[in-house]
Amino acid sequence: MPNDVPPEDIREAETDTLRTKIADLSPWFHNLRLHGIETAPSHFLGDYPSVKFAGFRSSVPADLTGKTVLDIGCNAGFYSMEMKRRGAERVLGIDDDPHCIAQARFAAGVEGLPVDFRQLSIWDIGALGEKFDLVIFMGVLYHLRHPLLALDLIHEHVAKDLLLFQSMQRGSAGLMHIEPDYNFHETEFFDEPAYPKLHFIEELYSSDATNWWVPNRACAEAMLRSSGFDILSHPEQEVYLCRWRPLDLWQSTPDVRPRRTLSDPETPWSPA
Repeated sequence: MPNDVPPEDIREAETDTLRTKIADLSPWFHNLRLHGIETAPSHFLGDYPSVKFAGFRSSVPADLTGKTVLDIGCNAGFYSMEMKRRGAERVLGIDDDPHCIAQARFAAGVEGLPVDFRQLSIWDIGALGEKFDLVIFMGVLYHLRHPLLALDLIHEHVAKDLLLFQSMQRGSAGLMHIEPDYNFHETEFFDEPAYPKLHFIEELYSSDATNWWVPNRACAEAMLRSSGFDILSHPEQEVYLCRWRPLDLWQSTPDVRPRRTLSDPETPWSPA
């Protein structure tokens, strides 16, 4: 621009350009504020995900200096950028949607945050060949046809300490005592609302064909424990901060196929 253009006109022109680029990248699921401009001001969940993050932000380490972070299903990069602001040495955000990756790269560029964003499916995370101090896995589980496999892959290939997990939950929010084993003829406990249940969606839920499985609270927590993640805190209704722990040999092998034979841990389980 010519040198005689007033500074306020320059700022207005830059703002107009930014608004145009944000519009070109619509629709946005993350309502980000890029130089004060909201990307999804009419979000059906309100100021999302900021309003969600407000409920558990204090549970995430405030200082991530020297730490590495993997954000699985990063969408437009809200959590990836938040972790970079907390000083993480390296942040990698992955999503299988190229539109989301384009949004995230643009947003991080506007904010001046050096975050690495890549188009990558969760089923391919083993190819990263890297384990991270903090893995973020929020808003993804219920979009997967094979949710427990996803947790197993995270445990086996990319997590080494903390897991920040969130899933939509439906059904009972209660918990009940579960015995380690039951007689074959005992069936009544399956009808308890607080028994771990994973609800299958054959068609649509909330007009979304990518919603496949929705756990109740007991199921979400049981799946985390089963996959080798101890729950450290439950700061918000659907959010858990977990710690990685090793699995017993009979529970898992490097290729993530479970072993179920207690008498011989070297023999893979097979149906009778």
